[in-house]
Amino acid sequence: MNFKKSELIKKFGKNIFFQEDLSKYSWFNLGGPANILFKPESIEQLKNFLNYINNSLEITCLGAGSNTLIRDGGFSGVVIKLSPKFSYIKQIEKNILEVGAATLDKNLSRYAAENSIVNFEFLSCIPGSVGGTIKMNSGCYGNEISDILISVQAIDLKGNLIEIKRDKIKFIYRGNNLPDDLIFLSARFHAKNGDGNLINKKIKKYSKEKKDSQPSQIKTCGSTFKNTKNKKAWELIKDSNCNLLSFGKAKISEKHCNFFVNEGGASSEDIEKLINTVRQKVFDKHKIKLDLELKIIGENKKNV
Repeated sequence: MNFKKSELIKKFGKNIFFQEDLSKYSWFNLGGPANILFKPESIEQLKNFLNYINNSLEITCLGAGSNTLIRDGGFSGVVIKLSPKFSYIKQIEKNILEVGAATLDKNLSRYAAENSIVNFEFLSCIPGSVGGTIKMNSGCYGNEISDILISVQAIDLKGNLIEIKRDKIKFIYRGNNLPDDLIFLSARFHAKNGDGNLINKKIKKYSKEKKDSQPSQIKTCGSTFKNTKNKKAWELIKDSNCNLLSFGKAKISEKHCNFFVNEGGASSEDIEKLINTVRQKVFDKHKIKLDLELKIIGENKKNV
C-alpha cells in the first residue's frame, strides 16, 4: 500500500477502515478482508478520496451485497461502500423522484406505494440498492429499472461528476453499456400517480409469487446465472442433473436451483466450485455457456 494508515485516518477519519471483514457485507456471509474499506458520507468526501488515491489502487464498489460473492482472500485494493447519507428519496418535481444510490429497492417501492406512485411495485422483490439495480438493469415480472429511469448521477475514478440521461444509455438484459469505472451516486425516476389500492395489490401479488417460487431466510445471493435467450437458467441446471450437487456446505436450493446457498460453514471457494461445475455440466449437455448474474470480486485465499 502506497499510503500510510495515519495519513488516511487523518484525512478521512471514521469513514476509513483497514482489513475490514467483508463477510458481514455479503448475503452469502462469505469473504476475506478488504485492504481498505471507505464509506463516504458526501460526494465531496468521495471526490477528495478518489483524488487522493489517484487511481493507484484497484477500486470496486459494493452495494447491498445481495448479488456479490467475495472470495476468501478478500480484496487487496479499495472497496467503496456508500454510507447511509446516500440513502434518500426526494420528490423534486411533481413527476420526478430523486433517489440516492444506497437506497434499498424495497424502501423505494414502499415510498412509491405510500404516495400512490405506479411502476415501482416490482422493486419490492429486488433485494438490492438502487445503484446496483441500475448497474445490473435488475428487474422481475416483466419490469426493469430502465423502464422508469430518467437519468443517473455518477462519479468516475478521477473524481469527475457526470449526469447521464436515460436515452444516452443502452440497456440490455441484466446490464448496460456504461463504463465499469463509474460509481453511481443518485438517480431520477418518472413518478406517475396511480391508484393506491391497485399498487398495493400488485405488490402483494409479486411478493406471493416470489415467496412461492424462491427460497428465503437463507444465505444466498439470489439468481446465480442469467437466463438465456430461449431457456431459463434453472431449467438448464435441472435438466443437466445439477440440482443435487454440492461442495462442502455449498449447495443448490431445493426450492429454486438457480439459487446457490451457504448452508453455514461454506467457503467462497466452495460456492465458486459449484458455479464452475454447474456451468460445465450445462455446457456439456446443451452446448450453452451460462453467464453469471452475480458478481465475483477479490482474490482466492493463499495456501500457507
